[in-house]
Amino acid sequence: MSRILLRRALGATAAVTVAALALAACSGSADAGQSAGGVDAATATNVAAFGTFEGLEAAAKAEGQLNVIALPRDWANYGEILDLFAERYPDITINEQSPDVSSAEEIQAAKTNEGLDTAPDVFDLGLTVALKNTDVFAPYQVQTWADIPDALKEPTGLFVGDYGGYMSVGYDSSKFAAPTSLDDLLTPAYKGAVAINGDPTQAGAAFAAVGLATVQSGGTLDDYQPGIDFFGSLQKAGNLLKVDVTTATVASGETPVVFDWDYLNTAHQKDNPAFKVVVFDGTGYAGYYNQAINKSAPHPAAARLWQEFLYSDEVQNLWLKGGARPVRMEAMTDAGTIDATLAAALPEAPAETVVPTEKQSAAAGTLLGEKWATAVQ
Repeated sequence: MSRILLRRALGATAAVTVAALALAACSGSADAGQSAGGVDAATATNVAAFGTFEGLEAAAKAEGQLNVIALPRDWANYGEILDLFAERYPDITINEQSPDVSSAEEIQAAKTNEGLDTAPDVFDLGLTVALKNTDVFAPYQVQTWADIPDALKEPTGLFVGDYGGYMSVGYDSSKFAAPTSLDDLLTPAYKGAVAINGDPTQAGAAFAAVGLATVQSGGTLDDYQPGIDFFGSLQKAGNLLKVDVTTATVASGETPVVFDWDYLNTAHQKDNPAFKVVVFDGTGYAGYYNQAINKSAPHPAAARLWQEFLYSDEVQNLWLKGGARPVRMEAMTDAGTIDATLAAALPEAPAETVVPTEKQSAAAGTLLGEKWATAVQ
């Protein structure tokens, strides 16, 4: 899958990446925001600002560029999605920047490159980072806004859930028996073998791993301390593997047991057929990644066209093809536009599922900032 899980981990290359973007940048366009027909795309909150959808397309084509960041091509089928956009809009060049950086690094890149034409136009973010950075986003409501559950979107459209799944454990079945609970992972059989997707203070998937450990330990999403305690115990047992997970590390066996979203763990089977995925019985932990537009986007019309594209029926089904659950899935099922074959192939959902609220996520983020480093040192 090589959505190198560094994308969700704060790596040592962050400063280099951001600096490189800044050094490569030239000054931003003086006309940023002013699109075809004199529309101020930077202030548009829906397609009506452009008159019609065709007006939005024309404005985006006039800009001719779209800067995306942190979109590894093998993460939830992003490669096919990017290629489809490029095929549909050949007049718009997609600049794929730093595919493997974290959510936090996306925001830093936007701040560092503000006013430059290399700044990201759009973001793909874990909820914790999105909640902390709403001042960086521009509100926008796509045409399919009504199909998106209220619990999965900021009311004005500052950030919006798009695709998600369940936190799972992937494991190399040629080396390990299937774990059936967190306690199994604490046993000597998993010595130096269990990795998570980055730093939970910066990375959405790692944050969710702590959330799963919390509810699987009898805790609630109001207090992630049980999850922190579990990973502290995993570290003390010598079982926590502090290696950034990539397709290569899974294929080589370097990271044989991985906490990650079910759709990402499942994708590893392409490179290692023995890699299996478990969603533990009991309470499951679900989560969605969020789309947002940079309020200082150098190509604001293209940014809005990208959002419309991502929430279309066609692309929602492409998330499904990548093993993720599209945010409009229920509405599309009711409308008969979902790909029923792909939907039927999804792993069975846990009987009970929890999704953190904004308040719970914010509180957990604060707690992790205070306790995580000490717990796993």
